[in-house]
Amino acid sequence: MRLGGIICNSRKVDNERELLEAFAKELGTQLIYFVPRDNVVQKAEIHKQTVIQFDPDSNQANEYRSLAKAIEENKKFVIPKPMSQKRLEEIFLKHGLTDKNLSAV
Repeated sequence: MRLGGIICNSRKVDNERELLEAFAKELGTQLIYFVPRDNVVQKAEIHKQTVIQFDPDSNQANEYRSLAKAIEENKKFVIPKPMSQKRLEEIFLKHGLTDKNLSAV
């Protein structure tokens, strides 16, 4: 199975983009798109609509359009390299939970 890349649906956590870029690199693929977090998503969900239906001119609607374009135009497909649990944890510790992040908890 070939992989076109990773898409991040942001949770707005520290070092999120860096973590996903390192994860994608380790797999031998790319971060296709980073979707920022926006509260309009929750508002649209409450109204049982997509963001594009709810607020078609919003920044988030434009992000989704850009995501669709990035997927459609992607030409890089790879067979991902296997990764051990240990290596995944190393990447997470380096780019995700750091001592700095843990001290704030």
